[in-house]
Amino acid sequence: MSYHKNKIINDPIYGFIHIPFNIIWEIIAHPYFQRLRRISQLGLSSLVYPGAHHSRFHHAIGAMHLMNQAIRTLKSKGHKITKKEHEASLIAILLHDIGHGPFSHALEHSIVQNLSHEKISIMFMENLNKVFKGRLNLAINIFHKKYKKKFLHQLISSQLDVDRLDYLNRDSFYSGVNEGIINSNRIISMMNIHNNELVIDYKGIYSIEKFIIARKLMYWQVYLHKTVLSAEHTLMKVLKRAKELSKNKNIIYATPQFQLFLSKKEKINLNFFEKNNLLHHFSLLDDTDILTCIKNWTQAKDKILNILSTTIIDRKLLKIKSINKSKIKDKLKEIQNKAIKKLNINKSDVDYLVFPITIKNETYNFIEDEIKFLKKDNSLINLSKIKKEFTINTRNSSIIKHYICYPEGCD
Repeated sequence: MSYHKNKIINDPIYGFIHIPFNIIWEIIAHPYFQRLRRISQLGLSSLVYPGAHHSRFHHAIGAMHLMNQAIRTLKSKGHKITKKEHEASLIAILLHDIGHGPFSHALEHSIVQNLSHEKISIMFMENLNKVFKGRLNLAINIFHKKYKKKFLHQLISSQLDVDRLDYLNRDSFYSGVNEGIINSNRIISMMNIHNNELVIDYKGIYSIEKFIIARKLMYWQVYLHKTVLSAEHTLMKVLKRAKELSKNKNIIYATPQFQLFLSKKEKINLNFFEKNNLLHHFSLLDDTDILTCIKNWTQAKDKILNILSTTIIDRKLLKIKSINKSKIKDKLKEIQNKAIKKLNINKSDVDYLVFPITIKNETYNFIEDEIKFLKKDNSLINLSKIKKEFTINTRNSSIIKHYICYPEGCD
């Protein structure tokens, strides 16, 4: 394997990461990829966990390092993976998150419609493929699940992929929530291939149990922490309000890059995005645009935009209360009426400040894309068939929670 001379990255999780293949370094150096340094991996989670300021750049490099480890493990077990497949797999995982925008999920639910970061990732890959004269063809096929070796795609996207292995340890490290720590070296050393599928050697069963539990704990303690939910849903409301005001010809501050997206009257969906060649403009957007706008909007004339922006900038976040599903409708009405009087706002605007949230999280999917274990007799067994040995089951693997968000003093 030709390592790029002296090209190493010092990572706080893995130590020195070597960059295999020249093209990897060239892709990392491209402005599309460098933009990920300015996109936070955990959005507004740093309002709860002050250390959680790591970027999507960090994560993409870490996932590529684990993919490299996984491929070397599989090759050491006698499975044939060519140099081209190796290189393409590393490119595919390196670029798996390149389509994330600033505060990605909030943006996807407010400014753009039916246009996920996955779709934008593919657009970026296809664009980079032109820049690199077709050298990303195989990587794109693997990413699209169109390549004959199914296990290469499973390493990128499945219930046990290197994406998850990296973000669990990385997000644990930066948030300081130790419950997410997993032994990724052990899990990767247990990886194997059977019938063209990624499987785990049976003796790795308890490492996988730890991985699934760690993921569940990280979701409820970090990703879906109720204060984080309040902040991120408030951000969605901020962006929706800004979009509505811009559409109605109200003049509000926006950075030039963001202005383009705010001022479009049309729905910014996949068709519109492609037709208007918005990818380059999107590539100039990052967290600093959104934060600069929100900081300015704390002085906005529009009362709703002003209140919402101030809650984020000053961290005077909306209260968030857990509620029984059957009581949402009545409680919502009651709090909304109080908010209208207390804050002296229009009835038509109260949805921006008092709103329900429903969150569903699935620890493990027992139906699709099951994790399979390879026994010594070369037979396979699905995790669902041995769930008695695990602390998860079909009843507790999927959890739904309901909340109401509202300004302080309105309950």
